[in-house]
Amino acid sequence: MFKKLFNKNKKENNNELATNEAKVNWQPLTDVKQLAEINLASKNEVVAIFKHSTRCIVSSTVIKNFEKLLGNNVIDNTIYYLDLLSYREVSNAIEAQYQVMHQSPQLLLIKNGSVIFHTSHYDILEVDVNKFGKEM
Repeated sequence: MFKKLFNKNKKENNNELATNEAKVNWQPLTDVKQLAEINLASKNEVVAIFKHSTRCIVSSTVIKNFEKLLGNNVIDNTIYYLDLLSYREVSNAIEAQYQVMHQSPQLLLIKNGSVIFHTSHYDILEVDVNKFGKEM
């Protein structure tokens, strides 16, 4: 799934997402212009942004475990994946627009164009995925 999503194979992308078996429908966040799309979509649903550093062991551990948590649940909401190393300008724009200090890994939930919840590091794994997508 991730080979198609990111159009790369394992040799091209050493990213652990490419080999993870979890079935999370990540939407790649690669352009600052997508923040307008996120704000628009957040009028109808809670939209998640997962900021991930592909070189950080904590971030790698958290995203793998987060995918496992989500993999056992039906999540209809849109979940954006941001590779911080490749798209740092998008991360900077998120920090400025939503007024949430950058951390990695980091999870933000957006509703009506505003952050309704955010957390980082291992605290991401404490998110109740059964309530994911509902206002927390």
